[in-house]
Amino acid sequence: MRIAIDLGGTNVRVATVLSEGRFGRILSEPSLACGSEQEVLEQLYRLIDDLITPEVDGIGIGVPSVVDTERGIVYNVVGIPSWKEVHLKDLLEARYHIPVAVDNDCNCFALGVTRFGKDGPYKEAFCATLGTGVGGSLVVDGHLYRGRNAGAGEIGSIPYLDRDYEYYCSSRFFVGKGTTGKDTAIAAAGGDPEALAIMEEFGGHLGRLVQMIMYAYDPAVIILGGSIAKAFSLFEEPMWRVIKEFPYPKSVENLDLFATDLDNPGILGAALLCG
Repeated sequence: MRIAIDLGGTNVRVATVLSEGRFGRILSEPSLACGSEQEVLEQLYRLIDDLITPEVDGIGIGVPSVVDTERGIVYNVVGIPSWKEVHLKDLLEARYHIPVAVDNDCNCFALGVTRFGKDGPYKEAFCATLGTGVGGSLVVDGHLYRGRNAGAGEIGSIPYLDRDYEYYCSSRFFVGKGTTGKDTAIAAAGGDPEALAIMEEFGGHLGRLVQMIMYAYDPAVIILGGSIAKAFSLFEEPMWRVIKEFPYPKSVENLDLFATDLDNPGILGAALLCG
């Protein structure tokens, strides 16, 4: 049994994960994102303490940051300003005396969704998360390609129009329209014309993001996740209209693209980090 953790600037979720992706207990609460480094650590310790038992043989944790995966150090964690350089693996191993593995949160999502998601496992896939930001991870031959700093596939920061893809393909896009992704989805599902127009525009930007992924990686499968992906049906059509402008029709015809319905894929992926 593993303890798996999804630590973010909004929430922290800690779970026990049994064999074959089965969950035991799941704890979730708002993260102390504005707290000091030690305050965030103490919150993490408290949640782990509530779940730790002699049967737990490892801890895996996903964090939205650049990660030294070998040494388990996280740098400049998105949404947690006090976490500039935290030696997370050493701290947790010293406290709990079991192996600890740390990785980027989108990498954990990719591990979980390609192993346990629809029609999985997948040996080749590009996985993108659409939420507070835009994350991306590449799975090749059943393994993550992380790059030197666990940052390979970070497509959100690539320049696009006057900003970057993250601005136009994450919650920031909706904030720029004076709303939120959740409120827009609810209104669009009810037929509100203004909300439908916002979703139409969002789908177009996402289509450009998918085109860029196709140019860079030519994946057989693109899997979307994150909070915004839950509204997939509301922007799927305009997204595909733009994707079909891709100059190589056979690539479009061969592309399998979907939004996962797997619950807590990031936590499942974190549980796989320990081997």
